[in-house]
Amino acid sequence: MAALFTSASCGGQQQQAATEAASTQGNTSKKALVVFFSHAGDNYAVGNIPVGNTKIVADYISELTGADQFEIVTHKYDGMAYKPLCDLAKEEQQRGELPPYEGTVDVSDYDTVFIGGPVWWGTYPQVMFTFFKQVNLNGKTIIPFTTHEGSGLANCVEDVKAAYPGARVTGQFSIYGHDVRSGKATVEKWLKRVGF
Repeated sequence: MAALFTSASCGGQQQQAATEAASTQGNTSKKALVVFFSHAGDNYAVGNIPVGNTKIVADYISELTGADQFEIVTHKYDGMAYKPLCDLAKEEQQRGELPPYEGTVDVSDYDTVFIGGPVWWGTYPQVMFTFFKQVNLNGKTIIPFTTHEGSGLANCVEDVKAAYPGARVTGQFSIYGHDVRSGKATVEKWLKRVGF
């Protein structure tokens, strides 16, 4: 069972923390939004956690940059143990399911959108693809980030580019989920590299 998520927090495998050095100059004067999905509860490598790994990174981003947040919330996975959640995530991906999420967000005022989530079976969880289908981010700068336990960015950057061919996708970042609670300085260095 450990092997199931080790190779990508639900499948896959790549480098630990990939970053793109391309600068998004001037972003400090522009309005930014952090869009993310995070899973609390039973997680690989960190056990049962009250706050999901990706939310911790999203909170660092907001604290360090002043960016607003929109959390993609679904209660579909609440209370699920790690293995059943893994199996469900794989089934959703195979079926191309787009689970609903709560709330709406107006992105018109934002120049830059950080998009973050865990890596489940080689990409973002399917609920994030629901957001991609419903919210148009073309014309904006998108900065993808992931939390993982061995899969790095997996296919997340490519999938964001496919969802938003008219956006500038740059500055991507990944961090091990078990490192996020002591990883604020790492996130800060990344943000400086991408111009925040």
